[in-house]
Order: sequence, then C-alpha cells, then structure tokens
Amino acid sequence: MEAEFVSRTKKKEEVEELQRLGAALIALPAKELDVLDLPAVLLAAVREAQRITSHGAKRRQVQFIGKLMRKLDPAPVRAAVAASAGQSAATRARQKRLEQWRERLIADDAALTQFAGEHAGADLQVMRTLIRNARKEIAQSKPPRAQRELFRVLRDFPHD
Repeated sequence: MEAEFVSRTKKKEEVEELQRLGAALIALPAKELDVLDLPAVLLAAVREAQRITSHGAKRRQVQFIGKLMRKLDPAPVRAAVAASAGQSAATRARQKRLEQWRERLIADDAALTQFAGEHAGADLQVMRTLIRNARKEIAQSKPPRAQRELFRVLRDFPHD
C-alpha cells in the first residue's frame, strides 16, 4: 500500500485551521467549555490560554493547542463552536428585537396597544409607568433608569 501524498501547503493549512479552532475554544465562556467533554490536557491548555495576557505567550499557547488538537477528532469541537456561535447570533438578534420594542414603546403610544395584543398577560400599568418615566428621563437628559427597567420587563416577558 502506498501512502497518499499530502503537500506541505495542505499540511500547513490544516495546522492553521486547528489553531483557529483552538482560538475559538479560548473565546468560549467557561460553562460552555465544561460541556464540550474535551480531553483534560486540552482543557487545561485552553484555560491557561484564557489567563495569558501577553500577546506572544498567547500566540505560542494557541500553537500548542493546535498541536494537541492534531491528536483528536476536531469534528465535535467544530460542531460545538459552531453551535455556540449560532446561540450568540440568536441572543444578539433577540436583544435587538427587545431594544426595538423598547424604542417603539417610548416613541409611540399605539405600540403599547400592539404589544398588549401580541402578548396577553403583560402588566400594562407597570409598562405605562415605565414608558412615561422613560420619556421624562429623555426630555430631562437624566440617566436611563426607567428605560433599563422597561428593557428588563420586556426581556423577562416570555417572547417568541
């Protein structure tokens, strides 16, 4: 049997891809890392890289993580990182929708009627008070306490 030829360029691309995957692991929060079921050595290297502040030392640690990843199947790690990125995108989209609702509620009285129609069970009296206070804050250039509280009410209400 003859071994399949792999060019140096192809090998280098694979190594760099594993290093990028390792860098994505470093960017994950600790609770998401715990769920991944990574080998202990790799998990320790990722946690160490998260603590490093020096640019050069972090670069070397990413190279080391890439080397460790060559010894395991990167497919589950890729899937977990992709799922994390998808969740982050969904979270950002939800955040944006909530911010848009808050802005609409503050800008237009009809928006509260629309919100109440779409979300039965909303405490309209509390929301009216927060909207009124938010408008006063904006008019008086005060800190956005009521605006933040309105956002919290919207966030805590079951959506989607």
